[in-house]
Amino acid sequence: MPPATDPITLQEQARALGDPTRHALFRYLAGAGGPVGVVELTGHIGLHHTAVRQHLAKLVAAGLVVEEVERRAGPGRPRFRYGLDPKAAGRWAAGGPYERVAVLLAEALHTGDAPVDIGRRAGRTDRVALAGTGVEAVTAEMARQGFEPSLRPRAGGAVELVLASCPFQAAARANPEAVCALHLGLAQGVAERAGGVEVEGLVPRDPRRAGCRLRLRPVTGGQ
Repeated sequence: MPPATDPITLQEQARALGDPTRHALFRYLAGAGGPVGVVELTGHIGLHHTAVRQHLAKLVAAGLVVEEVERRAGPGRPRFRYGLDPKAAGRWAAGGPYERVAVLLAEALHTGDAPVDIGRRAGRTDRVALAGTGVEAVTAEMARQGFEPSLRPRAGGAVELVLASCPFQAAARANPEAVCALHLGLAQGVAERAGGVEVEGLVPRDPRRAGCRLRLRPVTGGQ
């Protein structure tokens, strides 16, 4: 089961999802596979964009949805995009992290491939756009997946991502070797897709306390 959650938070989330429009927005984001803009959501719901923004604000405040600023190459006001909060996704039966780890572990059993290789393929082929390149991209992707990373410098220009949360806690307690290997492979795949960084390794910790350390090293094009 996912980690216990504060009852007040669950009540707030239940109230937010009790509104039919907000529930429809949440379910649409659950099936979108990545962040979605207000224009697309407005077209789906059929309401004025101001009303859609108000509903999205309530979902964000309840910890169900996360808001991000879309990167723009040209002039103009930045646009916001919305996606599910990774920790809320599994809790409200929206295809969250436990579904993903189950699919990846099933693939490992079916193919006989090592979990680290399964994870690397998943991280490399994910269709969700990365936020930048290098360490920035890996950090943002680990955050999107619910690991709550924070950067810590290491000697020689390397860095560690301290992962303050384990979205696969129960699975990691049952089979730490396989699940940690998936973690490592996912990060390696993201790093390969992003470019400019390599993943040197993962230092695991007790998933109940979290704090695993993902060791990264920025690289130049010549390395």
